[in-house]
Amino acid sequence: MRIEGVITAMVTPFDEQGRLAEEEAAKLMRHLLNHGSDGLVLAGTTGEASTLDDEEKLRLWQVGVAECGDDAPMIAGTGSNDTAHTVRLTQAATDLGVDAVLIVTPYYNKPNRRGLVAHFRAAAAATNLPVVVYNIPGRSVVDLPNDLLRELAAIPNVAAVKQARAHYVELIEGLDLLAGNDDMLASVLDMGGAGGILVSSHLVGEEMARMVADPERRHEIARKIEPVVTALNTVAPQAASAKAALNLLGHGVGAPRLPLVPASDEEIDVIRAALERCGLLSAV
Repeated sequence: MRIEGVITAMVTPFDEQGRLAEEEAAKLMRHLLNHGSDGLVLAGTTGEASTLDDEEKLRLWQVGVAECGDDAPMIAGTGSNDTAHTVRLTQAATDLGVDAVLIVTPYYNKPNRRGLVAHFRAAAAATNLPVVVYNIPGRSVVDLPNDLLRELAAIPNVAAVKQARAHYVELIEGLDLLAGNDDMLASVLDMGGAGGILVSSHLVGEEMARMVADPERRHEIARKIEPVVTALNTVAPQAASAKAALNLLGHGVGAPRLPLVPASDEEIDVIRAALERCGLLSAV
C-alpha cells in the first residue's frame, strides 16, 4: 500500500469529563473522509497521543477500523521514546487491522545514530504493515539526516517518511515523502512527494486535495488557505487550535487534555477571523 494524498492527523474528541468520545470520533472520521482526506492518522501528535493511555489508543484504532477501514487507510500512531512500548503498541495495532503505523523519532532520551536505527528496526520487525518514519526534530530534539533515512529505507517495510524538518528535505529512494507541516505541502508536492500528514485538512481538506490534483493551481490554493494554516500553527498548540476551530464549526470535539489548555477567548477570536477569511464561517 502506498501512503499518499491528504492524510489528516486527526484530533481525538473528548467528552465534558475528558473521556474518549467514541461516537464523536466516528462522526469526525467520516466527515474528514467525505471532505478531502484520503486517510487518517489516529493517536498522532495532534491526536494528543502523549496523554492517551494504551487502552484509549487501542479503542480509537478499533473505532477507526470498524467505521472507515474499508474506505481509507487507517494509520496508527504507535511510536514512543520507549522501544519496547513502541513494539507492543505496533503489534497491538497490527492485530486490530490498521493499515500502517506511524513511528516518531524517540524524544527526550536523545538516542545516537545506532540507537535510532535499532529503534526503527525493532519497530518495523514487530509488524508486516508499512511503517511511516516521523522525523520531527522540533519536538523530539533528534534529527534523521538524509543519509540515515537512506539507511532506514533499506528496511523492507519502512515505506515513507513524514518529514517535519523545514530544511534539507529531499526525496529518498524507496521512501515516499510526506509533508509533516501544513505549510510544506506545496513544496513537497512540487518535489514529487506523495502528499502530507496534515492538520489544517480538518478544515480545508478539499482545498488541500485540489493542491494534490491540480499542480498548476497548487500555490494559488495554498495562498487562499494560508490564514487557516497560519492560525492553526501559531495561535496555540496545534491540538488546541484545531479543536477550537472544529468546535466553532459545530464539531463537538471537546477540549484538549492537560498540560494543553483550551484556546483563550483572544486566541479563539484569531481562529474565528481566519475561518471567516477563508469562507468557512460567516462573520457575525
